[in-house]
This record gives sequence, C-alpha cells and structure tokens, in this order.
Amino acid sequence: MLKEEIKNLINTVIPIKVDFDIEEPEKEMHGDYATNVALILAKQLKGDPIKFAQQIEVKLTRLMAKKGISLFEKIEVARPGFINFFLKPEFLQSQLKEILKEGDGYGKQEIGKGKTVVIDFSSPNIAKPMHVGHLRSTIIGQALCNIYKALGYNVIGDNHLGDWGTQFGIMIAAYKKYKSLLGGKKITVEKMLEAYVKFNAEIEKKPELQEVAREEFRKLEQGDKENRKIWKTLRKESLKEFDKVYKLLGINFNTILGESFYEKYSQKIIEKALKKKVAIQNSDGSIIIPLDKFNLPPFLIQKSDGATLYSLRDLAAIKYRVKKYDPEKIIYVVGNEQSLYFEQLFRAAELLGYISYDKLVHVKFGFVLDENKKKLATRAGRFISAKELIDKIIRLAEKVVKEKNPKLSKKEIKKIAEIVGIGALKYADLSQNRQTNIVFDWKKVLSLEGNSGPYLLYSYVRLKSIFKKAKVKKSSFRKFDPGLLIEDEEIEILKELIKFPEKIEEAGIKFQINLLANYLYKLASLVNVFYEQIPVIKAEKDLKISRLALISAVLIVLQNGLNLLGIETSDKM
Repeated sequence: MLKEEIKNLINTVIPIKVDFDIEEPEKEMHGDYATNVALILAKQLKGDPIKFAQQIEVKLTRLMAKKGISLFEKIEVARPGFINFFLKPEFLQSQLKEILKEGDGYGKQEIGKGKTVVIDFSSPNIAKPMHVGHLRSTIIGQALCNIYKALGYNVIGDNHLGDWGTQFGIMIAAYKKYKSLLGGKKITVEKMLEAYVKFNAEIEKKPELQEVAREEFRKLEQGDKENRKIWKTLRKESLKEFDKVYKLLGINFNTILGESFYEKYSQKIIEKALKKKVAIQNSDGSIIIPLDKFNLPPFLIQKSDGATLYSLRDLAAIKYRVKKYDPEKIIYVVGNEQSLYFEQLFRAAELLGYISYDKLVHVKFGFVLDENKKKLATRAGRFISAKELIDKIIRLAEKVVKEKNPKLSKKEIKKIAEIVGIGALKYADLSQNRQTNIVFDWKKVLSLEGNSGPYLLYSYVRLKSIFKKAKVKKSSFRKFDPGLLIEDEEIEILKELIKFPEKIEEAGIKFQINLLANYLYKLASLVNVFYEQIPVIKAEKDLKISRLALISAVLIVLQNGLNLLGIETSDKM
C-alpha cells in the first residue's frame, strides 16, 4: 500500500529510526500525502526541521531515481518542516488496470496471514427479545469480522449468549407458575419476558419468592431433569427468534456457545485463582480478584451464597479461546456502559496468566436514541426490540422504492426494500463514530441524498445503468487507454480508488468502521459529480471506453466496500 511504501522509502534515508505519520492532507495544496518525520527528527537530534526536511527530500529523489520508482510528480518541503508528496497522474492511471484485474479481490490483504482473531459480538440474553443495543453489537461485530477476513486473518465470530445465571431461577419459577400464559408449544420470547416481569413484580409483594427462584437455579446447576428441560426449551425457542433477526441481517457466526458452556470450568478457575493467590475469599464467603495495582475495584467472581457470576464464566471463555485458537486478539463488541467491567476482566485474565492485556480489546459503542435524543422506545415507553426496528425500516423502505420505481413487481419491491432498509439501518450505525450515541432520524436514514445507505445504493444502481445505456462489452476494457483520463474529476476519483486497501486496514486496526463508510460516501460523491459534469456515453469511442473503465473500478470498490459493511447491493432501486 502507498502509505507503507512511502514510509519504507523514508526509513531508508533517515539517520535514526523514529515513529512518524503519513497523513492525507485536507487541502490539495499540501499534496496527496504528507509526513511529520523531519519535525520528529529535529526534536530528537536538536536541529532545524526545515533543513532535515530538505535533506530527506534530496535523498528520496536520488533513491527513487536510482531504483526507477516513478510515484511522485514532486516532493515539496513546507513550513514548519512537513514533507508533501504529489502523486503522478501516470501512476494513478496505471493503477486503474490493476483494480479492474483484481475485481472482487481488490482490497484484500495478507496482513493477518497465519493469525487468528476472536470477535465476541451480538450476545443477547435468552428468554428476552434482542434489543437495539444487541443490534448495534451485531452490526458492528459482523462488519469487523468481514474487515478482518479481508485483512487475511482467520476470524472466529462468537455469539456468547447470556444463557446462564441466577436470572434463570426466576425464569424457571415463572415458567412453572405461568405455564398457560407462556402458551405451551407456541412459546415466544415476548411471552417469556412477560412471565419474567410478572414474577419479578410478585417478588416485590412477596419477597419469599426470591428464595423460590434461588432454589430453582440451584436445582438447574445440580442437573435437575425438569429444570434442565425447561432451560433447554427457553434456549431453543429464543435461538429460533434470534435466528430470524440474524437471517434478515445476513449475520454469520462460527460458534454459538454461551455462558452455559463455560459453567463446567468455573470451579477449577476458582481453585487455581485461590491457590495462585490471585483471588481471595472474604469473611462472608464471596471470592474476589483484587485489582488495586491497576486502580480498579475488586473483581467479584463468586457471591457470598456460593453462586457464580458471569465474570467467572467470561474468564473461563478467555482461557478456552486462548487454548483453542491461540488468538492474536480477542475483541468484545459491547456497549460503553460496560467499560469498567471489561477493564476488570482483562486485568484479571492477565493476572491469572491466560493472556496479555494488550491482546484483549473492548470495542465499545453508544446508545440508539430517537429524534428527541431519548432511548428509542414505543409511545407506551416500552423499548423497541431489534425485530421491530428492522420490520419498521423495511416497511418505510418499501414506500421509498414504490415511489422511486412504481413499475417494479411486488416481489422485486419486497426484495429491494429489504436490501435498502437493512442497508440504511447498517449504514446509519457504521457511518458514525461507534462510541457516540446514534440519533435515529428515520427520514435521514432512508434519504436518497447526503451521507446515507440509500444514497450509496442509489449511486451504485445509477452507475450500473450507465453500462446498459452505453451497450459496451466488458471485453472492451482490455484495451482501454488510462492515459486519456486527465480531467481533474477523473484524477480525483483515481486518487480515491487507490486508497481503498488503506481504508480497510485503518478501519480494522483502529476499530473505526466509520472511516471505511465515509470513504465510500466520498467516492460516491466524487463519481456523481464526475458523471454530471463529464460526458461518458457521448464521448468519442476511446475516451468513452476509458471513462467506463473508471466507472467500472468505482463499482468494484463500492460493491466490495459495502459488502465489508454487510450491505448487499442491487442492480435496481
């Protein structure tokens, strides 16, 4: 990639190894790429940054002439010591053929070859509907899986279900008490939640029911046949409901184990943690891992009544994943509100010797809010489930598709509405900084203008339609002349196209998918301006073919990029 190539060239001509950046300047006058290396050298070696920059520029020019490297039109020194690089149009033009040649493979890399990452995402609780928080984790997590696969990593997408713990004592007690309410064979997640809420309300009036729930969970832990059967029913029916959402969103997991899988490892972890003196038992019987040395509160892994916690099962999951996959990183896609918990978990895992702290990553995200900046809910104040949100956006997308193209068949409208609606939903999430709260404006999300999913999908369809109008065979591109692409608009598009692999890498390493999403928006905006201002179909034959080749490369990048975001494309809209 170009940034890496520039960095390698600079490293060969500077006197010492330093950590420096290669940036993309906002202003055109500052070049296509710029570096602060001279400023860093001057600070360390106590010299004039301008002189260092000038020396580096001279050495780079000589080195590239010697090696026959023809990348830059010019290299320029700017105050207070930046070095700016201006790419040659000829280099950009030559890259177009490479993009067309790579096609679906353009953007794929081997940075992660031979390495594994585990991505823990979605992770809903059984017996409860998936809410919008789980939806964010699901969408972000799948996009990260796609990006890391494109970077060459072996990716393990793990749906770590919340399917164990004391809350299942309440759920089993509620199941036994309100069997008729749950509907027998027609049990749904909504009915499970209703029974759970109802039993909790009864506990408020009759606190002794809390002990009934505890006893039901103890029986579950001890393998009671009836309670295990009820638990399996709740889990099975919940997964059926979740699968409907996953199917609509195109989500794939490599493994779905859940907390219950790790319960069997809990006691051994406690025993070893106590033996290693990493954990201590308090006078009330509770067990903690002290984290004072990290300025963190103690990590509770067992309550005073002997009940284990999800914290212990999370430690078991880390130990299991390290042994099974030997991962380069374990990435957790979970909301901002769990930041302290994950700091504690990661430090506890390090103290136990399972994995180093720097290999554990919490990819945090904010809440989904409505137009009034309150948590997304129904008029009755009930939180909207993930399925409700998806269904609503597909219904709204159907109206947009009908208005845009009323001649489509009902089947086509339904299919395109799913692509547009789900694409809009995903893009609304992924195009924003994940750590901020998302304000969900339905009109903006489905707008065909501005930075939205439908705008990108419509741009893709519009570019596809050009080929139908042009009636040119793809084989014509084999002999096209990229040297004919000399207009400013064409050069700007070429500059963006070659950045695609870098944007994928940057989005993955920084865990900021919005960098890729907003890159695609910029590319789509540039090509729309180009098509409005520069003749394509009406251009003379050779120029027409070259411009169609440019559009073909844009289509490749848009499709590859949208697919990485988990967004399907369509030829119609």
